[in-house]
Amino acid sequence: MSERPGAQPFDLQEYEQQARGGPCFVCAFLAGDPAYRHETVYEDEHHVAFFDRFPTLPGKLLAAPKPHIEHAVRDLDEAAYTRLMLFVRTVALAMEDVFKPERTYLLSLGSQQGNTHLHWHIAGLPPGVPYRRQQYHALMAENGVLPTPPEETAALATRLRQAINTRLQPET
Repeated sequence: MSERPGAQPFDLQEYEQQARGGPCFVCAFLAGDPAYRHETVYEDEHHVAFFDRFPTLPGKLLAAPKPHIEHAVRDLDEAAYTRLMLFVRTVALAMEDVFKPERTYLLSLGSQQGNTHLHWHIAGLPPGVPYRRQQYHALMAENGVLPTPPEETAALATRLRQAINTRLQPET
């Protein structure tokens, strides 16, 4: 049973089976596989940011390098790592502009056993969440995922794109 208001139960067994037995979800998404569709928020030559299909917090995003890279530290040289982190920061700041979270969580998750493509979770904790429901609890799908209708996701993506574009404009 979900402890997160508005959340729906999440089938971890089915998710694990897909993550461990299916294609790389980021590569499949980037290739246009309809089974791995995500709403893109922002992309540049090297990276892409998109909504998590199984958000545990409102507006939860993922950011990833476009090439299939698996390790945050050893697979990126310093310049590529810095570019990725600046990309993640830009997306996170735009998320803060739109969602006004109490705190922003940035995590690189995944496993060599499934979801191997390097990706960062960008999750804003809404204000007022009780302490015991923050941190790990707020990020665990077994506590429920928040369904977001496609039209709402598209509208949020538009707002996030506008916030990113504003941040990327040179100051005059």
